[in-house]
Amino acid sequence: MHWQKQRCDEVLNPQFDAWRKREGVVHPDRPLSGTFDWMISVYKSSPLFQRLPARTQKSYDAALRLVSQHGLKDKRRFGMLPLSSITPGAADRLFDKLRRRSDGRDRIRTAVLSVTVCKRAWNVARRDKPKIVPWENPFQKMEISYDPKTTRPVTHDELNLFVKAADEKGEHSIGTAAMIAYYWLQREEDIIARLSWSHYRPIDAPDVARIFHHKTGQLVDIPLYDEDGTLLWPELMERLDSSPRHGTLIVTRDRLDRRRKIYLPWKADYFRHRVAAIRTAAGISYEAKFMGLRHGGSTESGNADLTDSQIRALSGHNTAAMTALYTKQTMRQRRAGARKRLEERTKGGNLSK
Repeated sequence: MHWQKQRCDEVLNPQFDAWRKREGVVHPDRPLSGTFDWMISVYKSSPLFQRLPARTQKSYDAALRLVSQHGLKDKRRFGMLPLSSITPGAADRLFDKLRRRSDGRDRIRTAVLSVTVCKRAWNVARRDKPKIVPWENPFQKMEISYDPKTTRPVTHDELNLFVKAADEKGEHSIGTAAMIAYYWLQREEDIIARLSWSHYRPIDAPDVARIFHHKTGQLVDIPLYDEDGTLLWPELMERLDSSPRHGTLIVTRDRLDRRRKIYLPWKADYFRHRVAAIRTAAGISYEAKFMGLRHGGSTESGNADLTDSQIRALSGHNTAAMTALYTKQTMRQRRAGARKRLEERTKGGNLSK
């Protein structure tokens, strides 16, 4: 039977080989030293992996598992291969296999993530175990052709439709979360798991909202008022000032938990499920994802002719490159650029209009 063959390949034969080579007995629950599975275990136990956010760890773990469980022609798993046998050509062939599902559909983004994490894992394991992990990383310098799909920015009109639909469904908190993402450019995981009432009008700075970006480690004090006292975020501030405080977090589920009698935090998967339902009820395109709210807010910043440094001051991005990724180029921005160039050319009277 197949399971018997697998047990021989993965447990009995490695133990026999280890005994024959006087290397000691291999524990059946532990991967054989020097194999791809063993390299994964070294990487996952490293501080570089442990310091990653939980969501990233989960994503990387799934990517590595996809590679490890990939079946070979001889019925072995890829994870059983000795590292010394994995060549750059083998890595290329692996990527070609992973980029398509069994039903023929493409999953290029998943395949790219898998080989990228493999490259990182190999480098980390080699630093830790240089006598076992080969110096040449077969996942390095792979020629991968991939055009990532850009995130569609959510418009302000779509935000208003979404918030209205959320309120009508009795899920006020999700509408609030959407407004925070659009106006204050905070990520979903920070909004539902970290943003507390103590960050809004904190005691030591009651005229700001303290927005933390866990991904970049940036803490941004968003001003709530202009120098003349004008409200800078009137819609969101009015909503927050009139919202009931169900707990420490600003965004919690809107109904009491029947068993615990408290308002529980949102879990990421269920939150996204409810976001999708509200989006459908609002009649908004399926392509308008929750992450598109940050992109929409950043694009609004670009339309308002904010400089890169002004956008970064609000968004908490570390680099101009990341700012450009979120601030989608629009015709309004191009017209503004062309207008400024025209003004530069004509200000001295050198060009007739």
